[in-house]
Amino acid sequence: MINTKIYKAVYELAEKLMKAAAKDDRATFEALYAELQAICTEHENTEKDHPEQWETLADFTEELEDALPIYQKALDKAVAKQSNDHIASIGFSMAALQVELGDNQAAIERLQQAQASAHTIEDNELKAEIDELLATLTTG
Repeated sequence: MINTKIYKAVYELAEKLMKAAAKDDRATFEALYAELQAICTEHENTEKDHPEQWETLADFTEELEDALPIYQKALDKAVAKQSNDHIASIGFSMAALQVELGDNQAAIERLQQAQASAHTIEDNELKAEIDELLATLTTG
């Protein structure tokens, strides 16, 4: 379980990042991103380290090629914690990026792993998104 204080900080930063992005406010976005990155780095490999903070950082990483290794770090942490919710969510996000980058085969493999983890979660919307993207890639 993610530390409540860290969760609130990450959630608030995510909201502010979305607002800055919507306003196309580069300076604010970059400052907020740096804050989020600092939280992740500060707690890395401590008891406060959590895949959710890394997933959020990857979500706001603008360069797709830079986001994938951050998602991978989040996924590794989710696997270590045996958090199927995070494994499925991160896997879906990674697969969506891989599709954007034109690597459909990697996306299919990632989605199959996410789908396997999704069997035990309650988020039916995420399950449907995983199934739908996988079906699109395998029947297209």
